[in-house]
Amino acid sequence: MIERGIGEDRALLIENDRVLAAKCRWHGELHAGQQVEAKLTTKRGSRGTGELADGREILLDKLPRELTEGANLPVVITRGAIAERGRLKLPSARPADTVRTGAADVFETGKTVHRFPSGSWEDVWEEASRGQVDFAGGSLLFAVTPAMTLIDIDGDLGPGELGAKAVHVIGDRLGRFDLGGSIGIDFPTLEAKADRKAVDAALDEALDHWPHERTAMNGFGFVQLVARLEGPSLLHRMATSRVGAAARMALRRAERVEGAGITLLTVHPALKAKLKPEWLEELEKRTGRQVRIETDPGLAIEAAAAQIISHD
Repeated sequence: MIERGIGEDRALLIENDRVLAAKCRWHGELHAGQQVEAKLTTKRGSRGTGELADGREILLDKLPRELTEGANLPVVITRGAIAERGRLKLPSARPADTVRTGAADVFETGKTVHRFPSGSWEDVWEEASRGQVDFAGGSLLFAVTPAMTLIDIDGDLGPGELGAKAVHVIGDRLGRFDLGGSIGIDFPTLEAKADRKAVDAALDEALDHWPHERTAMNGFGFVQLVARLEGPSLLHRMATSRVGAAARMALRRAERVEGAGITLLTVHPALKAKLKPEWLEELEKRTGRQVRIETDPGLAIEAAAAQIISHD
């Protein structure tokens, strides 16, 4: 299912009322699979940089030997830009004739709906915002770093039982958070090799549906996963663009309140600056109501509230 939101599009894969995977694409971003025209600005062997017509810079790979700087070429984006602490990883692309046709774009093939089933997107968004998933006897703590996404397992169960329960939750959240790239999992230390093998086997089963490579668990309980990275995960957005993510969620809440009158959207002051005039105009157009913004410095960034008030 696809929701065409204000400032972003959202996708959910749902089976039997259970969310299996989620994606979020912010408007104006370059995304994996997108074909664009680029001018080659620098070249070093098979790598280089290119510039799009709007001035955005991209990284290029698999460049033909005969191609020279200044040439124009069609390219396909292989990874969107990813913000990290203190830097921005530019989008990556390759010449169009070197890229195999990949999986269909879910934002083009999915079924567009007016709104997702109640609470489905909210549950995913709130877990990603917290960076924590609780389960019976323990919890997963997610941390985004420039090198990898780390998952720490904590709880009051025995190490073997805690690890066995955690693998199923991890298997669910990799898709729900749209994770890719390098992912490290820190399991409770298991002294016996047989216990480590048992958790390894359970992890294999839990990740059977998710294309990846991984290491076996080492003596300290650490496992590394590597999967295709196409753009920022929901966790990355929360870690590096939290206010932008919260602003889009605030607009979603405002769009979904019902009734006649004025839409009153109460937000943290930092959030107000992120609400673009064109976004508010689109909100008024979609709802048929005037929008009023009020700020409350005591409100959390993520806790924007929307309600309908009567006309003055």
